[in-house]
Amino acid sequence: MYPRAIYVLSGQRATNGLAEVQEAHQTAWHGLHDPVLRLADMDREGVAAELIYHGDFRLGDMFHNTTNNVYPLDAWAAGARAWNRWAADNFGFAMERFLVTGAIGPCEDMEETLRDLDWIADRKFTGTYLPGYMRHPDMPPLWDAYWDPFWAKCTERGIALVVHAGYGTEQGVVFPQLQKILDDVAKAAGSTELDALLAHSDAVSQESIKFFSDFLVNVNPRRPMWQLMLGGVFDRHPDLKLVLTEIRLDWIPATLRHLDAIYDEHAANLPAKKKPSEYWPTNCLAGASFIHKAEVGMRHEIGVETVLFGRDFPHPEGTWPNTRDFLRDAFAGVPEHDLRLMLGENAINFFGLDRDRLTEIAKRIGPTVEDITGEAPDVRPELIESFDQRGGYLKPPEGDAKISLVDELLQEDLVGFAVKA
Repeated sequence: MYPRAIYVLSGQRATNGLAEVQEAHQTAWHGLHDPVLRLADMDREGVAAELIYHGDFRLGDMFHNTTNNVYPLDAWAAGARAWNRWAADNFGFAMERFLVTGAIGPCEDMEETLRDLDWIADRKFTGTYLPGYMRHPDMPPLWDAYWDPFWAKCTERGIALVVHAGYGTEQGVVFPQLQKILDDVAKAAGSTELDALLAHSDAVSQESIKFFSDFLVNVNPRRPMWQLMLGGVFDRHPDLKLVLTEIRLDWIPATLRHLDAIYDEHAANLPAKKKPSEYWPTNCLAGASFIHKAEVGMRHEIGVETVLFGRDFPHPEGTWPNTRDFLRDAFAGVPEHDLRLMLGENAINFFGLDRDRLTEIAKRIGPTVEDITGEAPDVRPELIESFDQRGGYLKPPEGDAKISLVDELLQEDLVGFAVKA
């Protein structure tokens, strides 16, 4: 049910404007599960290494993802471990290029959870999803002392914490919406065969479209950033690393300014010792999967040392299969220093990657700085239009447009921080 519903929902989005893009998304996505094909595609696109997450609908995730139905917590934990074991078996021969992020269980048994962290660290995973990516009602807030052993283990073993779009979703909330999509379209098509469903994708209701739009772009995934900052977690664990990915970058400067103002107003009742903007460059990385044109222009306001480009393989909103063209347009006129930071150096520094090995790979596969910023024909207008249509590449920056939504969550957290303090 789940893959078909997502295929139909994706029919509302346009991977269909250009034949080359449509063909790739229909036939060439198998690098999701075939690491040899994945490496070949990375070489073709000029990607020496990239973060790998669970969550693509063509693979499915047993019991542990936000799109799953309600399952017992022990099944959730088992599903997360199963994905981690599959990922280790599948990608483990080239972990210098496959920067795998572990799936996370319900974390109800901390000793068991710490053993899971040791397991993924022993196999050279780069990170783990942050607790609360999918939530259950008994999960403590991130600033609670319950999590201190988790943070300590991540720091000790060099495991980064990853916040991905969809973070903070209650178990079982999304699944009924997927079922509704399939039911609505199957009724219109008179069939559950995929081709028939795709031919009737216009039967997806506006209610369903709005639900998934809100699900993907709400401010919940931003919440862990200020919870770890204002909740004193980065003070207790100063080497803890947080990655925000697939949730855009254009809101970060305005939100940090707002959080700084909140800190100035409530400092006496907060466990944090510094302003949020002071934790940002030392503890955080903004994963730009992918980056908007406006965000390239905002790179110094965001902090150019905190921005990391990603292509979002093989999702329809990303730059694949035309990443080299995308880089030439997005980073036109960007100085080499900034370019190197956002396309690699920041990842090497933040995750502690093998610089010599990655340099060797990059020299072999490219692109060079000249390939990206040198003289070359302009990127085809229809490809720029495709990038914009699929992922909002040319959208104006969000700025402070969602600060009121941030405040709704922040006011709840301030009460908890004050109790903690």
